[in-house]
Parts: sequence; C-alpha cells; structure tokens
Amino acid sequence: MTPVLESANRPVRDGGAADGDRPVHTFAAWIRRHRTWTLLILVFSVGVGLSIMAQLSPHGDSFPLSTRNAAPDGARAAAEILRSRGVDVRQTDNFGSTMSALEDAAGAGAFEDSTGTTLFLYDRNGYLDPVQLQALREATDRLVVVTPRLSTLSALDGEIRPAGVVPSGVATLEPGCRLHDPAAAGAVTAESAYLYKADRACYEPAEGLGGLYAASDDGSLVVLGSTQLLSNRLLDEHGNAALTLRTLGASDNLVWYLPGLADVAEEDTPKTLDQLAAPWVAFIGPWLALVAVLAMAWRGRRLGPLVFEPLPVVVKAVETAEGRARLYHDAHAVDRAADSLRAGTLVRLARVLRLGPDAESTAIVDAAARHLGRTREETARVLEGRPRTESELVHWAQQLESLEKEVTAQ
Repeated sequence: MTPVLESANRPVRDGGAADGDRPVHTFAAWIRRHRTWTLLILVFSVGVGLSIMAQLSPHGDSFPLSTRNAAPDGARAAAEILRSRGVDVRQTDNFGSTMSALEDAAGAGAFEDSTGTTLFLYDRNGYLDPVQLQALREATDRLVVVTPRLSTLSALDGEIRPAGVVPSGVATLEPGCRLHDPAAAGAVTAESAYLYKADRACYEPAEGLGGLYAASDDGSLVVLGSTQLLSNRLLDEHGNAALTLRTLGASDNLVWYLPGLADVAEEDTPKTLDQLAAPWVAFIGPWLALVAVLAMAWRGRRLGPLVFEPLPVVVKAVETAEGRARLYHDAHAVDRAADSLRAGTLVRLARVLRLGPDAESTAIVDAAARHLGRTREETARVLEGRPRTESELVHWAQQLESLEKEVTAQ
C-alpha cells in the first residue's frame, strides 16, 4: 500500500499541457516587458510594407490625355476600354521609345493576322520637328493626331489645314459626312474645339468653315480637333466614346505617344542673337536708335547748357535758420520749433553767465534769475514756457529775446 499512497500524494504533471503553454506565456511576457520596442518594430514593418506596395502599384501621372491619368483631363478610361476590346495600348514618352514600339508592333503584325498599327500623337507644345514627324508617319500604318499645330500639319500632310475654332455657343456637332466612323458615332462635343479643312472633313458647324474631324484621302492620317472627346470627363457624353474607340481601335496595336522636352532636337551650335531676333528687328532697330539720338538732342537744346558750380558751397547760417524755420512752419511743428529756440537761448545764456558748456537748464535758470535780481519762478516761466499755437510761439520767442538782451546788457 505504501507505493500506492506515495503515488497518490505525489503531484501529477501534465507534461504535454505544460510544455505547450510555456512558449506562449514566454512570448507574451517578452512582449509585455518590451512594449516600446514591439510597437516600434510594428510601425516600421507597416511602413516598409506600405512603401513596397506603393512602389509595386501602377503609377499615374498628371499629363493631359495620358493613359495613366485618371483625372478629368486624362484618357485612362479610353485606354482601358480599348484594352478590354483586345487592343494592345502602349504609351511612350519620347521619340526613341516610340520608334522602337512601332518597330515591335510591325514585327508582331508580320507573323499574325493583324490589322496593323495605329499611332496616337498629342504634341500640344510642338516639340517634334519635321524630320521626326515624317519618320513617325512612315513607321506606322495609321496616324491619329489631336489638335496639331500648323507646323505639325505642314510636316505631315499639306492637304489638311487649320480653319479656326468652333463658334462660341455651339455645344455639339453632327457628322454631316459619309465617313464610317463619324457617321456611326453621331453627334459629339464641340466646345472649344479646332476646325480643319480637308477633302474628307466631318462635324462642320457651317459649310466651308472646316470640320472637327479631318482625314487624308487614303485614311492613313486622321486629325481630331478636340481633346475633350477622349477625356475621362466627357468620354461618356453624346457620341464621344464611339468616335474615340472607332478611331483608335481600328488596329490591334495602338502606340500612345505624348512628346516631351527630351524630344526637342539638339543643335550643334547655339543660335546667335541675329537668328533669335524677329525679322523686323533689322529695320526697326536702327530706326529706334536714330529716334533716341534725335530725342536726346532735342531735350538737350531745350534745357540749355550745363552750369558748373564750384564745390563746396558755403551757405550762410541765417539762410539755414530761415530755411529750417520755413520747414517748421509748413509742418506746423510748434513743439519742435520751441525746443530749438529754447536750446539756442540756454546755450547763449550759459556762455554769457560763464557756466560752461555742460551746465544744466536748472542751473542756467537760477544764474539768470540771480543776475537779473528776479525770482526763479519768474525767470523759469519764460525759459521753460510751452507754446501751443503759432501765435503763442511768436509771443514766447519775443519774451526769450527780451530776456537774453537783459542778461547780456547787465
């Protein structure tokens, strides 16, 4: 019975339960002891995770008509719809990458049942020169240009010419032509749009003014006179989406080109000032120089010859005093004039009474009163007076002069 009792009194150890809970309790206790470090590690881990996600996520931009711009003036909606319809949309930002993308698209189309390549060009600042534009025209099957400048049109196709803008008050325009894409799209937004003249023009506000949509005879060049047709803000209004998708989705491959400053052609030598100046400067410059010389001669004769006066100029004290008095009078500076008169009188009285230059006003008043045999109050009433008006200032100045004469005479 002894072994049985000993085993009954001995504490029972549940080895599995104790060993399984110990790591959990140990980790929780470590966290409680190092709460500050735990919080810092957690914050750092979250920050690193967010940074990695931001870097891996697709980046947008703020350029107008960019396929990566989801703002109202961007064209991300049109690009996504084209991609959903099987069009390979690739945006490029410089001339070199655009030519490479066109070559890749042309190579892919040679081995597949492809409808060719379309190049979308929006050069709003006119960065491309005629050589680059011609190279783009030759490298693609179809070129769609949005609001091009005169120089851009001249380099691409001389048959399409600018024709002004849509008249104010015209919100929409009907196709008014038999071209397939505009006829199927119907009316589109026409506010702030440009017009172009061509043999194949659509969306004309009036006959002979030109159209918002213009195309070359073979259809390889299409000009759109409005950026709002493709924008995210107005893509779903009227027939904007239909015209955009039919114009840009005619090919399997679409290269979306937005030129930038990197596309500006570099010159071997910088331009001179004569080259940068306008042509009319050659005539107007010498003429303005002649007018300036004549004006200087006219003004010089009218003012007369210069008068040379030897310096330094000696100005009499009385003239300075009178000039300062006129300035005080014009400014109605009664207090400032009274202080100047009092200071001058005290300096002269101190010299006459031989009190020295460092004598204070109280000592001068006492000495003047003793010298004249008057009370101090009577003398101080004159020397320490405070006139308020110009008439009082004149009367007080006469009293100061009389007092100074009496002190000097005795």
